[in-house]
Amino acid sequence: MIPSRLAKWLLAIYGWKLQGNVPDIEKFVLIAAPHTANRDVLIMLLVAGAFNIRLRWLGKQETFRWPIFSWIMKRLGGIPVNRQQRSNVVSTMAEIIKAAEGQFVLAISPEGTRKKTSQWKTGFYYIALQAEVPVVCGFIDFKAGTTGVGPTIMPTGDIEADMAEIRAFYAPMEGKYHEKFSDMEVKNK
Repeated sequence: MIPSRLAKWLLAIYGWKLQGNVPDIEKFVLIAAPHTANRDVLIMLLVAGAFNIRLRWLGKQETFRWPIFSWIMKRLGGIPVNRQQRSNVVSTMAEIIKAAEGQFVLAISPEGTRKKTSQWKTGFYYIALQAEVPVVCGFIDFKAGTTGVGPTIMPTGDIEADMAEIRAFYAPMEGKYHEKFSDMEVKNK
């Protein structure tokens, strides 16, 4: 974890205004959106440090391919995921969160990529639902120069209703490359 004072200083140096408050709960799934540029990961890690969150985050396994870089990414909370292989990532992560003692915050970019896609992946939602933890909306808004955390939403099982609230929060946000911000539609499971 990046020390809080250092993270806040670096965010300020780069012109970011930190907003919001982390809920006073030990376990939650953190949406990291919009995700349109490589630097979003660094900003997310700085936000986590600023809020004293020991973050775990899912990233494509290709990010972890070089040994020294893999070691650094894992030390910063990275968990490699093979995006090509169908596996039980949702149920596995939900069980890990439930079994964890103390703080466990899992950050996921629902877009699953920096490219524009027609819909968000729903893993973040179903991990939170199965783990019985809330979803916290983390954000990067390049247009406003702000980053931080927004509303906390407890999944009800009605993904359309819950996503309406999430969409409303993210609608005005702009990623570094706004044209790459994925549509916030989801498939019903």
